Amino acid sequence: MTSTLPPWAEYFLMPALNMVVALVGVGAVIAFVGEDPLRAILVIGRGVFGQGEGLAYALFYATSFVFTGLSVSIALQAGLFNIGAEGQAYVGGLGAALACLALDKYASAWLVIPAAIGSAAVFGSAWAALPGFLQARRGSHIVITTLMFNFIAANLMAYLLTNFIREPQAMQVESRSFVADSTRLPRINGLFELFQSHYENAPLNLMFIVSLGAAVGVWFLIWRTRFGYCLRVVGANPKAAAYAGLPVKRILVMSMLMSGGLAGLMAVNVVLGDQGRLVLQLAGGAGFVGVAVALMGRLKPLGVIFAAALFGILQQGGAELAFEMPSVTREVIVLAQGIVVLMAGGLEQLFKPWLSRALSWHGSISKSVDTGTT
Repeated sequence: MTSTLPPWAEYFLMPALNMVVALVGVGAVIAFVGEDPLRAILVIGRGVFGQGEGLAYALFYATSFVFTGLSVSIALQAGLFNIGAEGQAYVGGLGAALACLALDKYASAWLVIPAAIGSAAVFGSAWAALPGFLQARRGSHIVITTLMFNFIAANLMAYLLTNFIREPQAMQVESRSFVADSTRLPRINGLFELFQSHYENAPLNLMFIVSLGAAVGVWFLIWRTRFGYCLRVVGANPKAAAYAGLPVKRILVMSMLMSGGLAGLMAVNVVLGDQGRLVLQLAGGAGFVGVAVALMGRLKPLGVIFAAALFGILQQGGAELAFEMPSVTREVIVLAQGIVVLMAGGLEQLFKPWLSRALSWHGSISKSVDTGTT
């Protein structure tokens, strides 16, 4: 019999237990390399919350993770495990950069920035459309096709950037810098000034607000529209959906289009909000982190926001930790993040049977007590 949990245990208690076990595992790794785990936690907390700039960097990273987490979530709602957000972000960044390179010298920010955002979403959607079509029409495995498309996107980006887009005088493989007045996304330092704090160099920008708006939009689409209901029905049982007359193939392709568009928007946060030019490795693994964010958030937009914030804190805190504790190398930080991803994603249901039995036992005891008192 399948164990069930009340919503408060499913969405709050079980993730909390997973995180406690993950933190214990991270502490064990840090202790293994000869450092104090409690001091490491204090360093992470001070690096993120001790100053406005650290928190701004954490929110900047979280912005990217919100977009990729929503991308994975909306595909999983339709039953498609899209692990191609990394490649879709690469292609989305290419679209945003092409729009900037074509328009930044001739138009104002009021035209260039919306064009870059729209181009990133279109390019990301187009890159996700083919795996979605192959899944819907030919039965190709969506995990394999999206995974392979990540490698194709990375190599396509390297080829185009090296041979056609690269600035001839640049030492690095990158495009020319965009005209800042036409392409630089507005920073949101005013949000921190409300709390008597500020930051100077952190690239937190308007896409943070856009990511929260995207989460609200995804919530409304999935749980408040007819299309969202049909999408969830297809994800729950595609055969029953087809029997009921739903256009299953069209819904699958549409879900991948929306998923790719959200992943493409992640690149705008980096290309326009931080780098100001097109660079290699612009996604930086955010597409793969999005898988853990979506699973940890239980495919709910609010859960995705909180999970993205957690991974943003880990990203920024890990950088501070490597600076303060030299023995905690980047490899150790990646291992620690992997433990969190494992507990949040691969072993997310680990405690469900035990919690179900414990809550059932507690309920039985409560009923017996109530019966005895009456």
